[in-house]
Amino acid sequence: MKLYKLKEATLLIVNDKNLLGPSLDWDKLLSQEQLKNHLLEVSSSWESISPEKVQEKIDSGILAPMGNQEVWAAGVTYYRSRTARMEESEDSGGATFYDKVYNADRPELFFKATASRVSNPGGQVNIRKDSTWDVPEPELTLVISPKGKIQGFTIGNDMSSRSIEGENPLYLPQAKVYEGCAAIGPCLLIQDEIAENTEIKLEIHRNGTFEAGGSTDLTQLKRKPKELAEWLYRANTFPIGCLMMTGTGIVPDGFTLKEGDLVKISITGIGTLENVVGLI
Repeated sequence: MKLYKLKEATLLIVNDKNLLGPSLDWDKLLSQEQLKNHLLEVSSSWESISPEKVQEKIDSGILAPMGNQEVWAAGVTYYRSRTARMEESEDSGGATFYDKVYNADRPELFFKATASRVSNPGGQVNIRKDSTWDVPEPELTLVISPKGKIQGFTIGNDMSSRSIEGENPLYLPQAKVYEGCAAIGPCLLIQDEIAENTEIKLEIHRNGTFEAGGSTDLTQLKRKPKELAEWLYRANTFPIGCLMMTGTGIVPDGFTLKEGDLVKISITGIGTLENVVGLI
């Protein structure tokens, strides 16, 4: 089951049925503890449309599939992320922190974005003018209910200023949280679990030419989704639910983003999230 947030409507794809309904209150929607059952109930009277009409609706523009939920993130959950973080922080003396958190019981969790800082699919994500090394971080993103139940999955782009974080680990909020620091989409895949062999792929295009990229799969994710969700909810409450990025396993070597780059992140079963890079 896939759920799209359109500009003036809602699109639900269930097996071979394409259902078009009215705009929904996404705060109330993601507050549901039985989201799948709720969607089946409310969509029972929605209009059935053709695959061609579905593509037409998507092409006309989709929004980030969320309301005012907070976006949180986990760090150093892949071995590749651990080594990259150690490399960027070596000069500042912070390299050992990333090795320790990778092997610790407690994961690294941090606040990533308010809804106002999240870009829509096809919209602009940003890099900072005061940063010299910037990367997109393609991440499986969890959709979690107010009681901590994983209800679905989407794609997240955790934009990161590596030069700022590498200068000092205490600068992490400035490296991670700013206008246009994240993108979410293109849809929600509504299901309780996701296969471990699910592939995540990154492509970065510059002036129409492939510039950098890579791929990984969820077998490389050390801390599994349920574990990360449980840690986040230990001492936090989310009355309208939340979204949680689960970390990145793709770190292109010797690469930094530039204004105008196109970032494409694909996850098997969900789709592709595309964003252009701006400079602030």
